[in-house]
Order: sequence, then C-alpha cells, then structure tokens
Amino acid sequence: MTSSKIGYCRVSTTEQNMAAQLELLNKAGCHEIFKEKVSGSNADRPELKMLLAYIRKGDTVTVTKLDRLARSTKDLLNIAEAIKKKGADFEVLNINLDTKSPTGQLMLTMLAAIAEFERGIMLERQREGIDIAKADGKYKGRKPINEAKLQQVQKLVDSGTSVSKAVSDVGIGRRTYYKAIEEGRI
Repeated sequence: MTSSKIGYCRVSTTEQNMAAQLELLNKAGCHEIFKEKVSGSNADRPELKMLLAYIRKGDTVTVTKLDRLARSTKDLLNIAEAIKKKGADFEVLNINLDTKSPTGQLMLTMLAAIAEFERGIMLERQREGIDIAKADGKYKGRKPINEAKLQQVQKLVDSGTSVSKAVSDVGIGRRTYYKAIEEGRI
C-alpha cells in the first residue's frame, strides 16, 4: 500500500484566490488537492467530506494553515479524529505540525486540552449567570408541565390516537409525554 499526501485548500469567498495555498501544497508534495470555496464556519463543506472519504491508511492530509481546515478548536479536533480513524495523519505547513511525530501528537493533545478548558470556563460562566438571574428572580427554569394536558394526551392515546398525533394536537413534546409515563405521573 502506498501512502499519499493529500492537500486541502479553502478560501472563504469566491472572490478570494487560492493560488498561494495551491503552490505551497504542490511544493509539499501533495498528489491530490481538494479545493473548497466556502466559509470555514459553514458545516457543509462538500470537498472536505470528499477528502475524508478519499483518504486511506498511511495517507497524510496537508493544509497550509489551521484556519484553512477549521474555524474552531472543536471543529479541528473533530476533523483530526476523523483523519486518525482512517489511519491517516495530518500536517499543517505554517506551524510545522505533523501528527506522525510525538511532538505533533503532543501539540494536538494540547489543543484538545485547551478546547476542554474553554468549554469548562464557558459552562462555569453560564452557571454563574443562571445563579445571578435566579437570585434576581429572573430565571425560573422551564415552565411546569400542565398535568391536564398530559391527561388529555393519555385520553386521546387510550381512544386509539397515535402518540405523535395526540402530543401534537395537545401541544406537548413526545419526550415530555414518555417521561411522565416513566415517572408514573400518568
């Protein structure tokens, strides 16, 4: 099995030029280059999906800069994991990151740790905000479920109406209905 270097280049708009990226990827020895003209924040990146389907064990996915591959740490780590699952590696030319090396793997692990830390900080701020809002009487959580509506759904279901239709007609969610059953409230 022969391994290949596969390049990925992306520009955010159709007006931008990818010539500089293509030149660097060609110099790096990429045999195939997937070219995307779409914003990195757009989750629908067909060329990236094709690249991930194309790569094989031993291949190396090469990009010129991290922001050409992903717009967020979470997105980067998801893509890196998809590449790893295929048995491939990836490299970023401008920061000399190559996941074939222990140093490259360490850098990727550090990026993952930073992403997890950022998420923890965000959740902590969210909890603090909720606590402040509760103290001010502005946050009361979800509205309590109207037990009469649950009984109404149950009557419809008992009379032969499907659960989907019954909850839709009454205006509550399926999960709410099933949770009430699990809790023995119906």
